[in-house]
Amino acid sequence: MTYAVELSGVTKSFGRQIAVDQLDLAVPSGAVYGFIGPNGSGKTTTLRMILRILYPDSGLVRVLGLEHGDAADDRVGYLPEERGLYKKMRVRETIQFYARLKGVRDCRREMDEWLERLDATPWADKKIEALSKGMSQKVQFIAAVIARPELLILDEPFSGLDPVNMEVLKDAILAMRQRGTTVIFSTHDMDVAERMCDTIFMIYRGRKVLDGTLEAIQARYGDDTIRVRTAAINGALDGLPGVARVNNYGRYQELRIEPGADPHAILQALVARTRVEQFEITRPSLHDIFIRIAGPAGHEHETEARRG
Repeated sequence: MTYAVELSGVTKSFGRQIAVDQLDLAVPSGAVYGFIGPNGSGKTTTLRMILRILYPDSGLVRVLGLEHGDAADDRVGYLPEERGLYKKMRVRETIQFYARLKGVRDCRREMDEWLERLDATPWADKKIEALSKGMSQKVQFIAAVIARPELLILDEPFSGLDPVNMEVLKDAILAMRQRGTTVIFSTHDMDVAERMCDTIFMIYRGRKVLDGTLEAIQARYGDDTIRVRTAAINGALDGLPGVARVNNYGRYQELRIEPGADPHAILQALVARTRVEQFEITRPSLHDIFIRIAGPAGHEHETEARRG
């Protein structure tokens, strides 16, 4: 397997604050690789080191085969979390400007294809300041991909988008993968990460706590989750024997069972209290795993960090 990005023993500090601590990472070429983690965990610092905007205090960062480089690599496209377009420029000239920064002199055909794909053609001659937030985000995405990058880094690309625009942008990202581009994106939306990513990486307090396919990550936690829906609205799950925690999602609840607990005994206890409409033994969702590691009541992150 070849890797588009490799980090080995990377550490980065700001004053006394360690932002990234002894991080090892390998991003497979051609993959969609998801970065997750709570705010302040070191995600953006890691992305900026990959982009050569920041340099590590120690360790090795290899990008597209090179250990040394600068932030103006024509093979790398970047959509920052802090969106920034020149408001007085028109859409077409904005995209052409970014293309020329990457060494592409004539991008008209590529630009028109992307404008059409993202339903942005009617806005092609409008000024950036006249665009909605969603449309501006589409334009900035086109600016990031117009030079056909080998590596595309997207920092919170779905932030603030409505479901329709999220779907459009999701399809555009997957189209880049089909072209052979390696895509790294950070997100707080665990459902998006589950649906899109070949591999998922989670950083917490500057250390790697998860890294692998969704199936492999879920397998580490085992089948310790029961998804239930009951006739009773309140109280039916309180103090249920063998249940360590209840996550209420409104229409259904997820029960995390205690080690060694018998799911059938839990079902019997539940049936004795109320009518059970759904009872499914399953693996924890990525959302649940995230909460276990980074949530206020989570303690598993210390063990996971030592494993990483």
